[in-house]
Amino acid sequence: MLLPSNKYRFILFPFFLSIWFACHADGKDELLLSQLQQEGAVVSNNNRIVFFKNGTEKFDDVFKAIEQARHSIHMEYFNFRDDSIANALFDLLEIKQKEGVEVRLLFDAFGNDSNNKPLRKKKLNELRERGINIQTYRPMRFPWLDYAFNRDHRKIVIIDGKSAYSGGMNVADYYIKGKPEFGEWRDMHFRVEGDAVGEYQKIFLRIWEKTTGEIVSGPQYYPGESFPENALTGLKKDTTQTSGAKKLAVVNREPNVTPKIMRHAFVTLINSAENKIQLINPYFTLRHSVRKALKKALKRGVKMEIMVSEKCDIPITPRIVDYEVRKLQKRGAQVYYFQGGFHHSKIMMIDDSYSFVGSANLDSRSLAWDYEVNALIMDKSTTGELQHIFEYDKSNRCVPLTEKYWKAKPKKQKIAGWLFHFLCPFV
Repeated sequence: MLLPSNKYRFILFPFFLSIWFACHADGKDELLLSQLQQEGAVVSNNNRIVFFKNGTEKFDDVFKAIEQARHSIHMEYFNFRDDSIANALFDLLEIKQKEGVEVRLLFDAFGNDSNNKPLRKKKLNELRERGINIQTYRPMRFPWLDYAFNRDHRKIVIIDGKSAYSGGMNVADYYIKGKPEFGEWRDMHFRVEGDAVGEYQKIFLRIWEKTTGEIVSGPQYYPGESFPENALTGLKKDTTQTSGAKKLAVVNREPNVTPKIMRHAFVTLINSAENKIQLINPYFTLRHSVRKALKKALKRGVKMEIMVSEKCDIPITPRIVDYEVRKLQKRGAQVYYFQGGFHHSKIMMIDDSYSFVGSANLDSRSLAWDYEVNALIMDKSTTGELQHIFEYDKSNRCVPLTEKYWKAKPKKQKIAGWLFHFLCPFV
């Protein structure tokens, strides 16, 4: 076989190299997907996705979508806080119900009891009298400890089977106003359109049937690929080059059905990293397998950036987080403490190519007990959007964990971190 001259080899080498990298990336995608699909993840290729980095953006978009609903509105939340935003939502849902739209709302009993403005029995009765079909997942009963686990921590909204919302936000006005004890509540939510919407619909209708006994089915709940001609209008748009062609895997954790899928997804993604891992998580109280995967990534030279909150809504969590990130920092991770608020987002980005975002924390409750749902988005444009947000927060809202910063921490906090970290398998 004749080989090209040195001159042409120099010209052709970048061309063949680009082909090799493309094939390598495709092979890596397929390997990741095959592993997750074996455990129950559902993949589609024709999606659009937009992100909302605060409550104002999220609720503005959700309310606009609800106003356009013509057939069904389905909502599944850990909790609805009885405050201004929830009551505005209920008022709008009452109007839609009177227009003939099917409204189904589900919230977790434990999540409701754990917030400081829960929906009381009187309020629930009032809502039902107004025609709003709102139901409670696993009401708390004696002995209450039996009901502390396997809670529904997912956040899902589906409008007419065309648009699905998910992420880290429940329904509460502090996503807009913040909280006095730590300021701004930073979070991440998203809206997806495309075939992935059907999977979110299936997830909701399955737990709705489990809770109420009502079987809801039919093609009207699965209109299929809904854009551009049938999409809801006036909503925030996906302006990336890959709009309508994003590959997305819905990773849904259900106890006794897909009990290990979320933990395996995190570990598999971390193990796949070749160059970079960027991670934001509010409850960085790691499971052993996740901790082990992160250490292995650092050992093989992967750049790792971890963003955690200096303040938190659970008192002991910051101490455990201190202990965990300090151990990883000593092995080479770059750690940033988010200041001026509470960063409740659950985001991981791998090698500029993959992003993993949803409701799942990195604690044992999310990975070993609760109902959770995340989206694995295999798209560079989408990952780039999240990286831009990460870089902004890193530069403008964070302080790096340095030796000086660590030494300035009170000794009692460090001791508390060591003591409390033994609770990681349980919190």
